[in-house]
Amino acid sequence: MAKKTKKIETPIDQRETFVSIQKSFADSDLSVEEKLKTLYALQQADTEIDKILQLRGELPVEVENLENEIAELKNKAASVTEKIDEDNKSIAENKHNITECEAQIAKYKAQLENVANSREYDSLNKEIENQDLLRQIAEKNIYETKEAIAARKADLEDLKDKVAVKNEDLKAKRQELSTIVESTAKEEEKLRANRDACAAKIDARTMSAYERIRSSCHNHLAVVSVFNGDSCGGCFNTIPPQRLIDIASNRKMIICEYCGRILVNPDFD
Repeated sequence: MAKKTKKIETPIDQRETFVSIQKSFADSDLSVEEKLKTLYALQQADTEIDKILQLRGELPVEVENLENEIAELKNKAASVTEKIDEDNKSIAENKHNITECEAQIAKYKAQLENVANSREYDSLNKEIENQDLLRQIAEKNIYETKEAIAARKADLEDLKDKVAVKNEDLKAKRQELSTIVESTAKEEEKLRANRDACAAKIDARTMSAYERIRSSCHNHLAVVSVFNGDSCGGCFNTIPPQRLIDIASNRKMIICEYCGRILVNPDFD
């Protein structure tokens, strides 16, 4: 008994186009005509979905950008608040240092009343001068830190104002987008269901080529019908007469020699 030959399937190359799969296109459970009709129905569904997405325009991107901007502003505000907290801690530490310096100065001044010689007297005065210098440095640090806090608080208020403005913009954009989405939700759901049904009938290799052509064309048309009786519906170049006969027969995949799209019978419309 002869062994049944098992078909070897080659891996899908993401660079494949319809030209690459033209010879194997008929190798399917669907007839060529049915497969062409399914591909065209898929393209029509995708085209209508594209129109719905175009209605939304740049709104989804604008909403996302505003959300990112608000998050960034809030992060900056949090960072400024953290620095203000650090500045306040620095002020508290400097105040503590001043208190210690004053305590040391008071102690050394008290010791001056009981010095035994001039050397000890000079040494104590030197310590008093050092502690007084340290106190002045701490006071200077407090002054500069308070100025820095004032500047940071001004920045913080500015950031809060910007967040408030961005939030208002975001609210308006979300509302606008929501209105558009709600008005087209049922239609889009139906179209996506039709698209999924068509895609389920098409083999993975053909779908890969279809998606690749769609993504590479400015109008996202991978499957087009004959335009005006003798032209490609994608690039509008004239189709040779013999190819027009082949297209009308619905018996094989015909590719536009100029743009690489699948050409289908205008009767499919």
